[in-house]
Amino acid sequence: MKRILTLSLALIMIFVLVGCGKEKRQIIKLTLSTEDSEAILAAAGIVLPDAEEAKGANSTVTWLAWYDEFHNYSEDEIINTGFYTFTEKYGGEVEWIECDYFERMNDLANLVLAGNPPDFTPFGTNSTAVYPMACIKGQYQPVDDYIDYDDPLWAGMKETADYFVLKGQHYGIIFDLGVANVVPYNRRVIEEWGFDDPAELYANDEWTWDVFYEMCMEFSDGDENRYALDGYAYAGALVESTGQQMLQVDENGVFYSNLDSPEIERAQNLIYDLAKNDCKYHEGTSMWALRNNATFGAGVKDGLCLFYVIGISFFTDTVEEVSALWGDIEAGELMFAPLPRDPQGDGIYYECSTISAYGMVKDCKNPDGVALLAACNRFKIVDPTVVRIDRKQLEEVYKWNQEMLEMWDTCREIALANQRIDLTGNLPDGLQNTINNLGNGIIRNTTPSTWAQLKEQNQESFDYYIDELNSLISEGV
Repeated sequence: MKRILTLSLALIMIFVLVGCGKEKRQIIKLTLSTEDSEAILAAAGIVLPDAEEAKGANSTVTWLAWYDEFHNYSEDEIINTGFYTFTEKYGGEVEWIECDYFERMNDLANLVLAGNPPDFTPFGTNSTAVYPMACIKGQYQPVDDYIDYDDPLWAGMKETADYFVLKGQHYGIIFDLGVANVVPYNRRVIEEWGFDDPAELYANDEWTWDVFYEMCMEFSDGDENRYALDGYAYAGALVESTGQQMLQVDENGVFYSNLDSPEIERAQNLIYDLAKNDCKYHEGTSMWALRNNATFGAGVKDGLCLFYVIGISFFTDTVEEVSALWGDIEAGELMFAPLPRDPQGDGIYYECSTISAYGMVKDCKNPDGVALLAACNRFKIVDPTVVRIDRKQLEEVYKWNQEMLEMWDTCREIALANQRIDLTGNLPDGLQNTINNLGNGIIRNTTPSTWAQLKEQNQESFDYYIDELNSLISEGV
């Protein structure tokens, strides 16, 4: 979530480099007074180490990434308050080693081989994933000597950290969780069609696949260029709503197949019915097409798309941008609900989580500094002062109403209560391609394949590549 601290803060120092009469790039430094927060958190056993005793204090850590998430150059950029605690309380600094996104792993390998490894990098899922292959290859190291997930500071993070385990050791410093996908919609359009409001259906525990499907079917009409669904995420999200993943990992970091899950089968049958009945936007026979060149949210405001399943962060663009695509946010048109639940399931709503996390590079020079910076980040995540500012900026800067704020809380609570992670992104090519075939087969084929057909076509290779991955882990870690 973006943090734009436009409030009156305890201290704002602006360093301006000026030359030839022109204002150059500014570093905006912002800090928060947290004396009251520290007292509140200390009562719950959540504390940061004393500045005089902290390992990693008064040191510099090196960050290899294609972006700089620490230094601010505008008051409208992301504010990483944990970084400022690291600099001001502990005298730390972060040196950014810039790399190209597509060359990041090659750059890391070259730095490691040259004996000059960076200290840390992003550690995410999907496009930022380094687990498990980069960990197997020895580019990253376990973090258990530096992060104690049983410490109250890290409460709630261990369940997700346990996904990123090899031979019983944790890889990845997980300091926050987000929500991968929600179901946004335009309330004016929902009302015009006479549908029950999904947020109200959720409040009454009636937001199920059946209701979702009925709405999609009634709404969709290709002759009118009107399709209930669009985007890349809806099929994967419906599988996520079961609480199951096709590829699973146990507590020791051993991967196994979950293709025979009856929950996944029900979800895939739902996706097949949606595809077969033309509920997904497409152009001609091209199932890959998205409306307006894949503009996220296209068609929602205009009543041509009912549900554009996507992450909450897309509602923190400017008010003008959001209102132009999704509907007038200040008029209360934009709303979202959690993923609907399986009516034949266990009665629980599930949301897949996104992670905010760092990977600690193998043989890095300053692991203690990385751990201290991560602890500062985690402290600010739970700092009530920062939490209040986050909510206030959503309300005042992005014009979220109280219902949206409460639904944001609800979706996070769902994600935290039963933590689920998508493990795809840094898998061996054969396994990743097989997962893509399984995940995309129904919605991308001109003639949709059934789940039974997809399983028959891919199960043997899926099992083979999982065995291959487990062998790599056994030999390489």
